[in-house]
Amino acid sequence: MKNFGFGMMRLPFRGDQVDLSLVKEMVDLFMENGFTYFDTAYKYAKGLSEPTLKAALVDRYPRESYTITTKLSNEFMHSKEEQARIFDEQLERLGCGYFDYYLLHNQGVYNLAKSQKLDSFAFLQEKKAQGLVKKIGMSWHDSAELLDQTLTEHPELDVVQLQINYLDWDNESIQSRKCYEVARKHGKPVIVMEPIKGGTLMKLPEEAKALFAQMDPQASLASGPCVLRPVTRGS
Repeated sequence: MKNFGFGMMRLPFRGDQVDLSLVKEMVDLFMENGFTYFDTAYKYAKGLSEPTLKAALVDRYPRESYTITTKLSNEFMHSKEEQARIFDEQLERLGCGYFDYYLLHNQGVYNLAKSQKLDSFAFLQEKKAQGLVKKIGMSWHDSAELLDQTLTEHPELDVVQLQINYLDWDNESIQSRKCYEVARKHGKPVIVMEPIKGGTLMKLPEEAKALFAQMDPQASLASGPCVLRPVTRGS
């Protein structure tokens, strides 16, 4: 699998509906260039992300040709049974038979407490044991210290998804570098999210563009020329 993913959080809309024809074109271009990894979640794009991925990818390509990650957004849930209902709905929405990666979504102090209350980590292990999930993990939005504690308590997790880009690398409110180092200490592969901060790192001031051009004229703005290039690749 090439180290580049297709995020399904920010999709093109026409009115209140996703522009499916455009998404299909994007998916086809992505696949034609040898990329296969797609990331979605239950609540992305007003709840339309998973059905859109089914229509644009799952219904049009062989199951073995792509990798799908989706997530359990449990912050608004109130019971273990609700988790099972949402999981089954996600399987139906995507129609892909199983999930390659299934993550606890947006984990931090608040959502981690909800995961513990609902026994969400055990729920993920159960789905993995049933063969409905290949690898389990969590997307993380909190301190490196809490991440260290959580990975110590839950060594069963296969992967961690972290927000990593050159701007957030040493940002103390996001702690990209520190979280990355914790994940590697625990031997967890890292899936990178927000590598260009929702596109904002492609819209730089002219002064910044000029500095980057001096550092590496051939590099894209998103790469952060000469900065973190080996680190910001998912694994």
